[in-house]
Amino acid sequence: MKKQVILPKHKNALAQMGEQIKLARKRRKLTAVQVAERADISRSTLSLIEKGEPSVAMGAYFNVLRVLGLQDDFLKLASDDELGRKLQDLELL
Repeated sequence: MKKQVILPKHKNALAQMGEQIKLARKRRKLTAVQVAERADISRSTLSLIEKGEPSVAMGAYFNVLRVLGLQDDFLKLASDDELGRKLQDLELL
């Protein structure tokens, strides 16, 4: 399996997302064990998610968001594709 190369500035974005997931869990007063069990992942995988580790599968991130009631936030990924729309508009001209 090929290791993903993530630039430092993008690692910061992943770390911030992980921290936000961790804060959401704590606001709900859920333990890491509870969330891991409900998301059907190991406790160590949840720890990696809360650190923003890029090697964790997207499905695991989604399941944690689902457990926290934040699954709709997952749909916001790439929803506002401003660059893509501009490129598409250029092709129409």
